[in-house]
Amino acid sequence: MKSLINAFKDALAASGLLLDLTPQYIFVCISIALLCGLVIYAVYRIFYRGSCYSENFNLLLLLTTLITTFIIMTISANIVLSLGMVGSLSIIRFRSAVKDPLDVGFLFWAVAIGITCGAGLYQIALLCTVFIAVVYILSVLLRFGAKRFLLVVKYDAAAKEAVTKALAGTRHTLKNCISSQSGNELTVQVHAAKKAAAITEQLSAIQGVSSAMLIEYTGDN
Repeated sequence: MKSLINAFKDALAASGLLLDLTPQYIFVCISIALLCGLVIYAVYRIFYRGSCYSENFNLLLLLTTLITTFIIMTISANIVLSLGMVGSLSIIRFRSAVKDPLDVGFLFWAVAIGITCGAGLYQIALLCTVFIAVVYILSVLLRFGAKRFLLVVKYDAAAKEAVTKALAGTRHTLKNCISSQSGNELTVQVHAAKKAAAITEQLSAIQGVSSAMLIEYTGDN
């Protein structure tokens, strides 16, 4: 059995598929991975538009890039060790819920950069990092002006007609309506960002309205 494994290793070594991990090669791989990871970190930190920014998750993106690079370098240099590593990694289960679906994209981005850097594909790693960063930044900037808000209004039965009249001149979408003996609660999505603050003040001035609250709506649950 050992002779078969040795023959297999010798055949791979002769084919040139296994990388020679010299100190220079390792340093270049880690440096490029760190540079790309810092780009991901900066993009996530500056242009994050979710409900709650997490510094720990952002650091996880940087660490994921470096750790994936280590794994790919090890797999590329030792085929026997790579088989055991694949088996051990297959039993890992992550049970932490990802709150924002966009975070999954950043995780895949970090893993992809780690794979390309670990394989020595530096140009692909750098070009793809810049390209994805530009695409994401442009998408954030283009939708930045199209903010939507949730308007939550609590009022009694006597103010129902006045509240309906105040919202009539504004483009909105009904999200929730609750009626009870203690009063009514109305939740609408306001599409006109410039008029959102003015509508809140107008509703607050209506007799019978106990509160009018405006919340920026990002689509997160």
